[in-house]
Amino acid sequence: MSRPRVLGESSSVKTALISDIHANWEALREVLADIREQGADRIFCLGDIVGYGPNPCECLDAVMDRCEAVVLGNHDQAALFDPDGFNPLALRAVFWTREQLEQGPGTAEQIHRRCDFLGELPKIHRDTELKALFVHGSPREPINEYVFPEDIYKQRKMEAFFGRIERYCFQGHTHIPGVFTESGEFIAPEECDYTFPLSDEKVMVNVGSVGQPRDTDWRACYAIIVDEPGERRVEFRRVEYPVEETVRKIYAISELDNMLGDRLRSGR
Repeated sequence: MSRPRVLGESSSVKTALISDIHANWEALREVLADIREQGADRIFCLGDIVGYGPNPCECLDAVMDRCEAVVLGNHDQAALFDPDGFNPLALRAVFWTREQLEQGPGTAEQIHRRCDFLGELPKIHRDTELKALFVHGSPREPINEYVFPEDIYKQRKMEAFFGRIERYCFQGHTHIPGVFTESGEFIAPEECDYTFPLSDEKVMVNVGSVGQPRDTDWRACYAIIVDEPGERRVEFRRVEYPVEETVRKIYAISELDNMLGDRLRSGR
């Protein structure tokens, strides 16, 4: 799927970053199609492939086949191990997801492959050429720690994050896309016309959520790092998908609360 990165080549290199798919196959399918149209060279997934949504196995299969690098999310971890810190609604979805992973669909070999894949996911991924860290949560606690836009007012917390970053950190978990600067700003995608230049300044970039956006925009969200001679930038992408199809699937599964479908319509 991806071609090798070649240092010094004249053409651009595009790395698509997806996160928080949450078993939403319809959203992932449309995002993967958009990634192909954008000509991305490789795809990184920043965790939470499963959880909340109705198609964990299908989404896992696609990520295993299409993504060059994947890190562990808290819902991925909970699907295999004892979940910690989940509310009752999320916990019901975790146990239902675990049943789907254990039962299929697919052959016994496919079932084992999915579980082995989740069980072997790393907490972080580093790209030395980009000087970038890729996590699900935060640079300090890569699986479970949230970094919300309002955290820019918590100076010590932000200093702790940026002290662990060489140049860039890309993350998910909150489902709210945007850029945190070391100077203390949070810049939402619409505030930078969906394109933010990556310079020598340290930044943390939340790439948003494919399968369950929470920034009041229901469309699937992901980001692309564009690396060109003399310029590097991150581009945020919004992609429409047949949300009602996903909602109907959630409604049909008693273990998944209807609220998990309702929230997809409003992006909350």
